Amino acid sequence: MQIENCVAAVTGGASGLGEATVRNLVTAGAKTAILDMDEEHGQSLASELGDAVRFFKTDVSEEKSVQQAMDGVTTSFGALHIIVNCAGVAPPMKVIGKKGPLLISKFERVIQINLIGTMNVVRLGAEKMLKNPPADDGERGVVINTASVAAFEGQIGQAAYAASKAAVVGMTLPVAREFADYGIRVMTIAPGLFETPMLAGLPDPAKAALSRMMPFPKRLGRPREYAMLVRQIIENPMLNGETIRLDAAVRLAAK
Repeated sequence: MQIENCVAAVTGGASGLGEATVRNLVTAGAKTAILDMDEEHGQSLASELGDAVRFFKTDVSEEKSVQQAMDGVTTSFGALHIIVNCAGVAPPMKVIGKKGPLLISKFERVIQINLIGTMNVVRLGAEKMLKNPPADDGERGVVINTASVAAFEGQIGQAAYAASKAAVVGMTLPVAREFADYGIRVMTIAPGLFETPMLAGLPDPAKAALSRMMPFPKRLGRPREYAMLVRQIIENPMLNGETIRLDAAVRLAAK
């Protein structure tokens, strides 16, 4: 798929990995929609990047909100070819904490945003892609979801987060197999430790300790490096039904 003149929707596009992806796609010539709850940053980014970008305040966990966003994207730009799911939360929580067992409502919230939110966007976005005329190889669209290395090596306090991201990995192949009949590819990226708002609040010594965990390069990943992989996935038609670890060979310890 050639990115130029395509239409992309990026959830969590107002910051972090999503913002870097939006910037990369716009540079490559795509019309891009930012789907995010952060209206201030989302509108600001859209204004900065110009007429090729629209912002839609979107709660990915709510079906109506996602449907309205998808309708808005196709109304504004006429089609939808690319979905990149970056929206997510990662609150630390032990199953048995100092105040007793984990509140199941907190566990449910993580699953609702990270897993059900991803599926909401995939299913409602793919429905729009079905209307695209087939391009080379019959391709109509590309879906890229975001998991985490925690899907494979979840740490203490990451039971909810790891479960949600492992489920995103788990649904990659079956959805790719189903969507093959429609000409829509489905991929997942599992980032390691990246310089995102999730880690921004950590003190410098903690960031330095995390960097030392990285085999090579010995630093946190940069959001633009995630965006580079997104672009490669879009442009390489043989990438389908797979999860790619983007992690500098890090393997998370228990804590």
